[in-house]
Amino acid sequence: MLCVGIEGTAHTFGVGIVTESAVLANESDSYSGVGIHPREAADHHAEVAGAVLRKALEKAHIPITDVDLISFSQGPGLGPCLRIAATCARTLSLRLEKPIMGVNHCVAHIEVGKWTTDAEDPVTLYVSGGNTQIIAYAGKRYRVFGETLDIGIGNMQDIFGREVGLGFPCYREIDDMVRNGTYIPGLPYTVKGNDFSFSGLLTQAIKMTAEYTVQDVTKSLMEHAYAMVVEATERAMAHTEKKELLLTGGVAAAPRLQEMCSIMCEERGASFYVPPRSLCRDNGAMIAYEGLLEYQHGMRMDFDETVVRQKWRTDEVEVTWL
Repeated sequence: MLCVGIEGTAHTFGVGIVTESAVLANESDSYSGVGIHPREAADHHAEVAGAVLRKALEKAHIPITDVDLISFSQGPGLGPCLRIAATCARTLSLRLEKPIMGVNHCVAHIEVGKWTTDAEDPVTLYVSGGNTQIIAYAGKRYRVFGETLDIGIGNMQDIFGREVGLGFPCYREIDDMVRNGTYIPGLPYTVKGNDFSFSGLLTQAIKMTAEYTVQDVTKSLMEHAYAMVVEATERAMAHTEKKELLLTGGVAAAPRLQEMCSIMCEERGASFYVPPRSLCRDNGAMIAYEGLLEYQHGMRMDFDETVVRQKWRTDEVEVTWL
């Protein structure tokens, strides 16, 4: 069965094509303004949608008529961007007379991570621009065992990069500075129970650039942020008694965060997994796989159910496929 997945929650418009066993194509085009303006990002998605779809079909070596199912990111995300993805999916579904599935973006990150690694029942540390959550399956839901109280770790990183004059996206520069910088003590470490907060850490780091080099402040900022989420993740693993950790989301590609997660898991006797980089960031393949997974387990969606859900939480999804 062939499924086309359309991703459009934030800055990336992606189209993926998958079968039950393989990713045939995973193409994308990203909006690259200063920060992200939802309306401008949506305009970008509308402009590139046709080209990205054609590129994915060419990569998969299939005609559009061979597609069996259309899947799209229904939420959570930026409303204008979500509506472009949903409109593209509805148009394809009507034109091809194929079924349509709207899926939760966060759950798709988890399931594609499990699909492409050996993880079976992990605690998931989901770190991206708009989301930072610690998630584990229990009682037909992906339960949230800890999350940010304000902004996502990726959003924090991008705001800091913009304030100190780095480009967008700035993750490569951030990773280089984390690797080569010198740690400076004195930044706030805000973990509340199993939740965490990044806004105070961000504010203080920006202030410290007046006294220290950007490289050293960046090193210290990210060391604090990574340590906070890894501490809370270890607590969730102890609580759930699970022996696997899956790291996913755009920030999952950060080498230092991977290293800290790996050390923690080794000390706990747990297994650590990270999907391929192309499947960590926002992408259409994960949306396609999640739609295919749900469809093959009996879920169906009518057109009047395809309205976007901008604030659709991970733990609101009923998991019927496990």
